[in-house]
Amino acid sequence: MSNALTAAKPAKSSAIQPAKQHWRMQHLPFYLMIVPGLLYFILFKYIPMLGLLISFQRYDPFVGILQSPWVGLDNFARFFSEPDLKLLLQNTFMFAGLDILFFFPAPIVLALLLNEARIKAIRNAVQTIMYAPHFISWVVIVSLTMTFFSSEGGVVNQWLTAAGFGKIELFTKAEWLRPMWLLQNIWQGAGWGSILYLATIASIDPSLYEAAKVDGAGRLRQVWHITLPGIRYVVVVLFILRLGSFMDIGFEHIYLLQNPLNVHVSDVFDTYVYRTGILQRDYSYSAVVGMFKSVVGLALVLGANRLARQFGEEGVY
Repeated sequence: MSNALTAAKPAKSSAIQPAKQHWRMQHLPFYLMIVPGLLYFILFKYIPMLGLLISFQRYDPFVGILQSPWVGLDNFARFFSEPDLKLLLQNTFMFAGLDILFFFPAPIVLALLLNEARIKAIRNAVQTIMYAPHFISWVVIVSLTMTFFSSEGGVVNQWLTAAGFGKIELFTKAEWLRPMWLLQNIWQGAGWGSILYLATIASIDPSLYEAAKVDGAGRLRQVWHITLPGIRYVVVVLFILRLGSFMDIGFEHIYLLQNPLNVHVSDVFDTYVYRTGILQRDYSYSAVVGMFKSVVGLALVLGANRLARQFGEEGVY
């Protein structure tokens, strides 16, 4: 009996080995597809996190991280006692709130409108026009805005003056900065952001719409009861991920719009880091500011994901 069992074990092991080898070879192409993305995150996301060590140092680029003197939590104490911290928080949260309230829903609304367009040629033309601004840099967008709305020689202001209306002082009055920033964001990003929603809408079962028509549901009811529930998961996931960069307003855009007349409403953490980290070469202090932004974003993602799961959504994990 024992001899039979002993003889069966090698046979069973020899049968498993080819199966494992076949499974590995079958899935090898998929593992190879993962490698570029994995390398990207390791090289550009995880390894740079070691640079956070300079937050606890008086970093000197000429001696490097290992030789720079340690100062403990002095940089953090300086940051939280910064007189401009309240203004930075107020401005950053104001821009981030406008982004969440108005810019985030814009691609959703645009995708719903494009999906309801029944003439294919018109829909394709509108899509092309709406996608194009995504490929225009902020330098060009801000320059065009200045060309059209400049108080001295701007085309739009010349037309308004000729028609008997007053000028629109976009760059000299601080109250115009935030609406201008928001409208430029929507114009540049709404079309591109709608692509994912349109792809999700296309995956909804057409029989659901046919059944709704049979039941007498109009276009609006179909959107409300079929389309929106069909893209709800994508909306929730993208919203949670957007909260992760809640305090990232975008340096280039806001910096191009900033001037001495509106700096009190346009100074955010991104521009503050540029002044302290680049212009003043205080790299350790700017790393503290960046860490603070990341911690806030992480807390918002964790909180939003937990809240989403409590309401029955899957969340991001």
